Amino acid sequence: MQRVCFLLKVREDRLAEYRERHAAVWPEMLDALTAAGWRNYSLFLRPDGLLVGYLETEDFAAAQAAMAATDVNARWQAEMAPFFEALDGAKPDAAMQPLAEVFHLA
Repeated sequence: MQRVCFLLKVREDRLAEYRERHAAVWPEMLDALTAAGWRNYSLFLRPDGLLVGYLETEDFAAAQAAMAATDVNARWQAEMAPFFEALDGAKPDAAMQPLAEVFHLA
């Protein structure tokens, strides 16, 4: 099982709406994440907009590819892109660069 952690930056003026959107994630998006192998997926948001994501999956590249192949993900990413800083035209899911794990207490 791979443990994946990534960082993104939510625009400070969109924090409240970002929280609202994630309090009501579309059921079909949740189903797609589960079917694509995303497990124990969490997002943590700091008051300045730093977003920390964590998930577990058998194969992160395969899990990303499975999501990229879904229509619901394309729609979700298009709606979420304006919430983020410094995407340089990328979709939020494409901008997720995993952090290197340096310690894990098993």
